[in-house]
Amino acid sequence: MDNISSRYEIPRTAEFLRGRAYTRVALQFPDELLKDAAPVARALRRELGGGGTKLFVMADTAYNSCCVDEVGASAIDAQCVVHYGHSCMSPTSNLPAFFVFGKAPLDVGACCRSLLDCSRESNKPILVLCGLEYAHALDDLKGAAAELCKSDSCNHEIQYADVMCSEMSPSSSPTAEEQCRQSNESTHNDDLANFVNSCCNVEGSMRKYNLGGLTWSISIDDKIDDYLLYWIGQDNSAFANVALTFNKCDIVRYDTVENQLSRDVSHLMKILRRRYYLVEKAKDANIIGILVGTLGVAGYLDIIEQMKNVIKAAGKKSYTLVMGRPNSAKLANFPECEVFVYVSCAQTALLDSKEFLAPVITPFEAVLAFSRGREWTGEYLLDFKDLITSEKPEVASRSTEARFSFIKGGYVEDDFPQENEEHPETSLALAELTEKALSVRNQNNDAVLYQGGAKSAIDYLKARSYRGLTGEYEVAPDTVLIGRTGRAAVYSDEKTKQ
Repeated sequence: MDNISSRYEIPRTAEFLRGRAYTRVALQFPDELLKDAAPVARALRRELGGGGTKLFVMADTAYNSCCVDEVGASAIDAQCVVHYGHSCMSPTSNLPAFFVFGKAPLDVGACCRSLLDCSRESNKPILVLCGLEYAHALDDLKGAAAELCKSDSCNHEIQYADVMCSEMSPSSSPTAEEQCRQSNESTHNDDLANFVNSCCNVEGSMRKYNLGGLTWSISIDDKIDDYLLYWIGQDNSAFANVALTFNKCDIVRYDTVENQLSRDVSHLMKILRRRYYLVEKAKDANIIGILVGTLGVAGYLDIIEQMKNVIKAAGKKSYTLVMGRPNSAKLANFPECEVFVYVSCAQTALLDSKEFLAPVITPFEAVLAFSRGREWTGEYLLDFKDLITSEKPEVASRSTEARFSFIKGGYVEDDFPQENEEHPETSLALAELTEKALSVRNQNNDAVLYQGGAKSAIDYLKARSYRGLTGEYEVAPDTVLIGRTGRAAVYSDEKTKQ
């Protein structure tokens, strides 16, 4: 029980809950920690005493376990969520949250020796980053590194990132209006590269970076590209977020399981090249599906609305889909969508779509694909909140010159279908448009279905040979036949086996 109390920070959690007088608290566990849910709940209830606080254990989150499950917490009318395990630290929309990252084991001595060996081999200053589950050992690592530096008389610059916070309130996160103002003050819409620097704020003579729950500062005269990033932890989504965002930096990773240094990040660079391919493929798409991958991360409604505006300005059609965790079977129900834009937290944004019928891209990649004149400079961004802007995209002109398609191998002209124009928001608007579209027969259905000729879901539907039970028949049936009755195992007209 002492191990449970220490690993899951029971006293500190109880102090947080008592200090704010919460009476209904949701405890969110990922699948790998669910085995400890009952002991943790009992230990926390015992620590809280008889204060009347009700604890509810949540598992099997609606979307991603790294995000605070506000949807599940609202179902039990919770006032607060205690999140256990790995977290992306995305700001919440409605509920306050308390984070317990856990204390993963770390061989401080071996890690320290590896860090100093790396500093001797490199002439760059070193920035130490880590998974949040190893943050508890950073102070010991600092002390051990300082002692070894004294004995070895080394004078290398080593800087350590700190954990941003373990408590989060929705009121403390910037609103959409504040994000828009900050974005407009610190970025230029004509320079896409500046979007990437949105995770960096200038405070006096220092640049302050915030990424994935970690924060660090460097001198305003220095560049982050000049640092060697030393990551402590596993090769997971948090590491991918750092490596892709700062892909121009030299990066090494200390494997805490094998206790050895890994310098190979080529697999992440391959991912970056594939993402560029998906951006080029998305440029040729006419029908876009917007996948809602979160209902709790602050600003998700703003980025969805912005994606709609960007897609509409590009002369394309968009549809918003809410389906929980996407998979190939779910997305196969929407064959008319040629590409999907996945709106989720930064650490789950890279959805592997190799098994899907259509590629899945991030909001950052959508901005690149659907904004004429944008060019990818190699810099990358996974957190959608840094993309939110108050300005609506400029609608592309019909006279815009043709663009070169790397997928089709030639110049193409983007169409501007009439369906993108505003229609009255009435309950029968969609039915009227569908009926009107189906009344016109498409003579080249194969081109529409298989060559991307459809400009909207209605065009795709009318080109299909089977459109469901529409009630429209060229030749009406002469008689109505009565179907079979009974159970599927034995129908009433079948002989029973004795």
